[in-house]
Amino acid sequence: MSVYTTKSAIIVTCPKRLAPYLEQEVKELGFTVEESFITGVRLTGTVNNCIKLNLNLRCASQVLYSLKHFTAKDADGIYKNVFSYPWENILPEGGYFSITSNVNNPTINNSMFANLRVKDAIVDRLREKRGVRPSTGSELTGAVVHLFWKNDYAELFIDTSGDSLGRHGYRKIPGQAPMLEALAAATILATQWDRKSPFLNPMCGSGTLAIEAAMIATNRRPGLFRTNYAFMHLQGYDESIYAAEDALLEEQIIEVPGLRVIATDYSAKAIENARKNAVAAGVAGLIDFDVCDFAATEVPAGEPGVFYVNPEYGERLGEVKELEKTYARIGDFMKQKCGGYYGYVFTGNLELAKKIGLKAKRRIEFYTSKIDCRLFEYELYSGSRSRTKDETSTDQTDNQQ
Repeated sequence: MSVYTTKSAIIVTCPKRLAPYLEQEVKELGFTVEESFITGVRLTGTVNNCIKLNLNLRCASQVLYSLKHFTAKDADGIYKNVFSYPWENILPEGGYFSITSNVNNPTINNSMFANLRVKDAIVDRLREKRGVRPSTGSELTGAVVHLFWKNDYAELFIDTSGDSLGRHGYRKIPGQAPMLEALAAATILATQWDRKSPFLNPMCGSGTLAIEAAMIATNRRPGLFRTNYAFMHLQGYDESIYAAEDALLEEQIIEVPGLRVIATDYSAKAIENARKNAVAAGVAGLIDFDVCDFAATEVPAGEPGVFYVNPEYGERLGEVKELEKTYARIGDFMKQKCGGYYGYVFTGNLELAKKIGLKAKRRIEFYTSKIDCRLFEYELYSGSRSRTKDETSTDQTDNQQ
């Protein structure tokens, strides 16, 4: 049996609340999603299918290919079931492997112990079959075996990704409190942007949102920036399959005549770093960078587009008081300068969002690090329109796309 051509369950994981956008991506690649849950989706396919998923997905974290599932009450049960699997058919001689896990079992209080039992079982099996102890470690640079174990249910996977897909690989200078690339992509996919009209990103920081927007518009995929995946370190790996998928990444890039992605920041250093990141991503020529206050950001006339800002959230009282003024100025700028556009504000401070003073059409739930966040969507009408004072505060429900 070759995992590259044998169908099994595939779990594609993602950060919390990104599943709707991940599901959209998976379907656009031609796969059938059988189940969607808060941190991922399930489908059926081969490891060769996993190659396509790894190279193309923007919102994913890991692509897991299921090997077996079983009942295990304790760590000894894990060892026994792992040892019985024919790892000699999966892991090549002279290779290197690592163990990761997602464990919630009352018999242990440290998931690293479960990892150790999985590693011991595989090592013992391969030493018995080959007479040589395989190389193992914590670095995710070779094959990766993943254990999911909740209560009595356990499942073994080959993690075909290795290092997380959520980091897209082009960002050399992250800046302060950078948004994860997968999250940035998902929030853009959640907007009404048509990928042709202007995309304005004031307060751009390290440029992640502007870069992801340029990549999405031109169909540049994260696989362009990465050369090592865990699927490359399994027995039976055919480099020609990967090479064919890799070649498609270049072929599917499109040109968007007249595309305007505008990124500004008051910090010259931030703009310098953002430019460097855009060069690494191959989209520097598609983004107009400028050092200025956000309120001086150019708003192209003609076809209305998207205004998207990710302001600071504020951690101390003094910061929050200052940011109240900033959020109010954001609302004023959108109202006065962005008529016809869709406005978006991503924030983890829902009280500050009230200071924008505009009624949000949608409040889309996201999660960053450990912060409950919202992407506020504002439909910015041209001309005058009557509004109630601080209408944002009257939004009582969160509407998910």
